[in-house]
Amino acid sequence: MARPHAEQHRAGSGNALRAAVLGANDGLVSDLSLVMGVAGASLGSTQILITGLAGLVAGAFSMAMGEWISVTSARELYARELRIEGRELRDMPEAEHAELAEIYRRKGLDAELADRVATALSASPETALDTHAREELGIDPDELGGSALQAAVASFGLFCIGAIPPVAPFAFLDGDTAVAVSLALSCVALFGIGAAITRLTGRSPWYSGARQLAFGVGAAVVSYAIGVLIGSIV
Repeated sequence: MARPHAEQHRAGSGNALRAAVLGANDGLVSDLSLVMGVAGASLGSTQILITGLAGLVAGAFSMAMGEWISVTSARELYARELRIEGRELRDMPEAEHAELAEIYRRKGLDAELADRVATALSASPETALDTHAREELGIDPDELGGSALQAAVASFGLFCIGAIPPVAPFAFLDGDTAVAVSLALSCVALFGIGAAITRLTGRSPWYSGARQLAFGVGAAVVSYAIGVLIGSIV
């Protein structure tokens, strides 16, 4: 007896997953760059801590609002497309039937079978709209792009978590020690985020982690240099 096939796909909830990954990465990179920038300008640890916390709060709310607006706008667009498709199915059923049959012909079915499939799927108005939404518009009517609230909450929470490593050391340490510990913790977190993403992408964790680390540290170094320049001028 054949053994059941074990699925190896790593599908996730699109918007929530994307918002979580982007939120954690943006929180880490943006607050690390902010902290390194003001550290380069020779501000004290208390000032750097306040600046970092302000960046954490502002960035988290900005990310959450951006995700909410993005997903809400996408849902509204998809809903509009479904309303238009519903009217076309009601007012031009023959044209929509021919359109659906053509889609299945392009997928490899012969003309007769494609026509029969289109006829069967067009028998019910609900099934017809669902089929046209998926096959013609590429929309999942049950999801409509996902939950705006879920994406916003995931983005907010993960941004805050991502921003903690570069900021926290300045609550307990001073001067160059705080800067060094902040950078070290951030490097570990950057590599960890890059490596963790590979659980979904299937890429090498070493490659993805190193890539994430390189970009994050690069942003921090540039920010620090700009901070030093501004500090020397001001």
